[in-house]
Amino acid sequence: MNTTVINIKTDKALKQDAQKLAKNFGVPLSAVINIYLREFVREKRVVFSEPPMPNAKTRKILDQALKDIKQGKNLVGPFKLPKETDSFLDSLKK
Repeated sequence: MNTTVINIKTDKALKQDAQKLAKNFGVPLSAVINIYLREFVREKRVVFSEPPMPNAKTRKILDQALKDIKQGKNLVGPFKLPKETDSFLDSLKK
């Protein structure tokens, strides 16, 4: 196997955290990076596994919804039939 060196710039703390984690798995960081590169070439796609984070406005809405659920406020349903759902939604238009 013919090897080469790749130089990349990354955050120092990120590199250190990645090295520690790789060491915990018993592999060098270069092995982890090579696995990701092979997958990238094989799959021809990039997978972002970190879940998206809501922005401040959405987070505020979600926090309020969770608070309402805990307090039993602003709850509707469950509906047994689709017609019940339609009727409720139609009533909101008025």
